[in-house]
Amino acid sequence: MKYLLLTFFAVLSLMPRAAENTQLPVESFASLRAFSQVKFSPSGEHISFIRNVNGELVLMVYNRKTKEADAVIRSDNHTIFFDWYEWANDEVLLLGARYIQRQFGGPKYTSTRLYAYNIGGDGKAKLAIKPNFNRNERQPQFGDQVISFLPDQKDKILVQGDFDVANAPGVYELNLSTLRKKKIQRSRSKVIDWTADRQGNVRIALKMDEDEFEYILYDEDRDNRKTLFKYKAFTPDVVTVLGFDKDPNILYFKALKDGYDALYKMDLTTMKKELVFSDDNYDFDGHIFYSPLTGEVAGFTHSQLDEGIRYWNEDLNKLYTGLRAVLPKDKFDIDIIDTSKDQRQYVLYLTSDDSAGTYMIGNRDTSELTVFASAFPDVNETVYSGKKKISYKARDGLTIEGYLTLPVGYKEGDKLPTIVFPHGGPMARDYAGFDYWTALLAYNGYAVLQPNFRGSSGYGHEFEMAAVQGFGKEMQDDLQDAANWLVEEGIANKDKICIGGASYGGYAALMAVVKHPETFKCAASFAGVTDLERIVSKARYFTNKEIVRKQFGTDGDKLEKVSPVNFAKQINRPVLLVHGSDDNVVPVYHSREMDDELKDEGKDVTYIELEDGDHYLSHQPYRIKTLKAFLEFFDKNLKN
Repeated sequence: MKYLLLTFFAVLSLMPRAAENTQLPVESFASLRAFSQVKFSPSGEHISFIRNVNGELVLMVYNRKTKEADAVIRSDNHTIFFDWYEWANDEVLLLGARYIQRQFGGPKYTSTRLYAYNIGGDGKAKLAIKPNFNRNERQPQFGDQVISFLPDQKDKILVQGDFDVANAPGVYELNLSTLRKKKIQRSRSKVIDWTADRQGNVRIALKMDEDEFEYILYDEDRDNRKTLFKYKAFTPDVVTVLGFDKDPNILYFKALKDGYDALYKMDLTTMKKELVFSDDNYDFDGHIFYSPLTGEVAGFTHSQLDEGIRYWNEDLNKLYTGLRAVLPKDKFDIDIIDTSKDQRQYVLYLTSDDSAGTYMIGNRDTSELTVFASAFPDVNETVYSGKKKISYKARDGLTIEGYLTLPVGYKEGDKLPTIVFPHGGPMARDYAGFDYWTALLAYNGYAVLQPNFRGSSGYGHEFEMAAVQGFGKEMQDDLQDAANWLVEEGIANKDKICIGGASYGGYAALMAVVKHPETFKCAASFAGVTDLERIVSKARYFTNKEIVRKQFGTDGDKLEKVSPVNFAKQINRPVLLVHGSDDNVVPVYHSREMDDELKDEGKDVTYIELEDGDHYLSHQPYRIKTLKAFLEFFDKNLKN
């Protein structure tokens, strides 16, 4: 292990570092990861990864014997988005691609496709599964939904798709050698999802009827079917099935315990439920994972665990413990993100004061651990000091947690220009990990606070349900309370606080200068919601319309009172709006209409529209353009 330690530090010292006394450009933070999704083939003979080449994402496969690398597929993430890939076996890579399409006379929506690439083939990725129009099949909206890799059949996988009836998928066995599919489970009325066990048997159907869901232990014989769970959206009865163990009668799921999500398992032969893990103060927010060697559940993750992970698999736990002996937790966060099937070779993702993200390749047989690539090569401890977990009291006494990012070299007592940066969702949350928004702003001299305001996930059912018909209410006030806390702590200059965010965070930024203009001097929104009435109205085009109506309510007068677009006349703070024209989550209408209303009132507004841009700033030039616009906007209003 001493050799391992020396190898690690020797190689780490050779990594690129930000040049001292040189101002980094926005691109150093806003570019897509230089490398990502590093994985081993099952045998470990190949390493695959995505490389960023001037904004173009290239999936590469490196042969460790011949030392040759091949480019599999390229995407600029502009009109076609490369979302994921996985090794199906040692010869075939599967790839998921996303497109934005438009229903005639209706809204834009996401469509996905599945591609297969044979590393010994003709060098082309091929559409893996497609409709047979001679049988009157239709093209599924979501064509990349793999539900089993069939561990005992290396050339076959299970894919679900609604080839016969819209929004009612069947299950198909796909032969990866011939790319021919065979139906093994026909579609069923109101069934929107299927779950297979680890042996590849289709076992569970998920039905959706308006806002009601039902997990069914499925059998073709109706008399043998059993309801496992049944619940309505946003109620305490919500359950999420996580997957089977290798034993096909053991099922893991997430459900409430004393108001917080907990991890459970159930024996399907007796229907007996057993608590596996719970946290008295937080929702279980992780997942189960499997050992590629045994096929069994190997443990679970949870953000509030001391290490963030708990191993049940003895072999993987031994690996993790050995790594911790040379990479202590007070200096490094580590994550074993992939292994070969025999678990002797592995990919480690490491973050520390020296690195915002480094991929390392390990070999247990030779005790070698070497740096493979950096995700953010310019970002290290000289430009980024990480996030600090904080908490403050809201005006009603409720404790709100958040993450504070300060510039490197910050001295206690310094009062900084400050950005409150609420997350999207809103039923989501921020974590302590690196993100490009806060890192860029802190590097440029700002204090940045990301509050997990009420309505965020992770803090219990009651806390999260504040987001249901709660826009513009207490969850909005929590953001002003965050700003006031920063002033009280002596971090923020009370006259130099702005607010910015994306998606729901963009909505909250705009609503902040409607409701609390005395606190926030400007507001910047990327892809922000501005008209809640329109969201509810447009929900009629989608299968989840009843859930949307339940989340927002249908009272037009109430929705009008919490929609920023209706308050252009009273907004007297500078506003920045940025939106992608192909955003299928929050349509571009929201920013266009907000811009029109503000301009009609003669207000200080800047609007930037990103042609064919999506909701996630997936296209690197647009991410850079957006972050430059945010930084320039904040500098203009807080520094000049």
